[in-house]
Amino acid sequence: MPKTIKDHLENIFEDLGEGNLKKFKIKLRDRKEEPRVRQATIEKVKDSLDLADLMVNTFTSTGAVPVTLEILEVINCHELAAELRENIGDGLPVARPPLDVVDAKPVQGPKVDAVPQSYDPVLSDDWQRESQIIPCSQQFKIKILSENGQEIYEAKDRSARKRLALLINNRDFDEKAMTRRGAERDEENMEWLLNQLDYEVVKYSNLSGQEMKQAVKNFAVCQEHAYSDSTFVVIMSHGKRDAILGVHHTTDNPDTFPVDDIYVHLNSQNCPALLNKPKVILIQACRGGEHGRVWASDGEPDKSMEIEGDDFVHKEKDFISLMSCTPDTKSYRHVQNGTFYVQLIVDVFTKHAHEDHIEELFRKVIRRFDNADMIGSYRQMACKDRATLAKLFYLFPGL
Repeated sequence: MPKTIKDHLENIFEDLGEGNLKKFKIKLRDRKEEPRVRQATIEKVKDSLDLADLMVNTFTSTGAVPVTLEILEVINCHELAAELRENIGDGLPVARPPLDVVDAKPVQGPKVDAVPQSYDPVLSDDWQRESQIIPCSQQFKIKILSENGQEIYEAKDRSARKRLALLINNRDFDEKAMTRRGAERDEENMEWLLNQLDYEVVKYSNLSGQEMKQAVKNFAVCQEHAYSDSTFVVIMSHGKRDAILGVHHTTDNPDTFPVDDIYVHLNSQNCPALLNKPKVILIQACRGGEHGRVWASDGEPDKSMEIEGDDFVHKEKDFISLMSCTPDTKSYRHVQNGTFYVQLIVDVFTKHAHEDHIEELFRKVIRRFDNADMIGSYRQMACKDRATLAKLFYLFPGL
């Protein structure tokens, strides 16, 4: 027997948890639009079934859904709002494609009317990755190295190297409303891509902030890096500016992992095995809750320091990172297909890594965000961060 709208509402209210259920009732009481719900009526609501009955009886089956979605967004239960939209389907005017928003409500942005023919088509709801990455030809590698070899990072022979990548994916949080639906698809797609690029993946799921720190620290001392020519670190979770959230995070009890710690543990001092080797950092997480607002900080300049000795090396060097969104803004996830960010990275790398260096691949990902007619009004922009690559990094897939 198919579920009724009231059944769907009851399921959503059950997942709110006691704290968010209380917030929902307060926002419902304070709502100014008609019909309004009195305090005395709110006080009679004891559980999720009572609340579902109240919503349907007050607003009708059709009207209860947009009101529920409105309040869920206001109290920052965006994951549950996306789930409700998905389950209700397209029968209601307010229903939207099944998207989750990480820690924020949708960002409004201009709609792109057309995509230039020189760029790949935008993503669709039923996006599927290619069956395999396009391999690089030996002729291309010989040509690019002969033309510009001094400006390209060394790529070790496949038979002699050992490439490692770190993949951390936080899906299930203590707070049910923070569950990252669709994140399992991101993990599957990203692991596939890294394997296609000949990286052995060290994988973790559902870590606290401290556990993420330890995972990165352990990864930095892996002996295999001595036989590698590069590495990838991929972390997918909820986040805020300059920090990634652990699975125990709540407003009252923060559980975070500073993004800066990635660079600290993998720098020249703490990870000498990766000295002069490209280190690619990919982070899928929100960096705040604003609508693309520019943020800047002017600090006191550091005192100048004289450098002596012939053995000096730059402490932070040969890094490049691509963040899923710009500072202070939000990142979106399809509850079935995963994030736009991972989909676009996989798509671009699969089709272009055989001929482009990493910065050009990142540019194409960013360009796809710029051109993509994102579903509904969900807009974001990936951005490069802390790029210290001194040379061009070609992945040469298949070689």
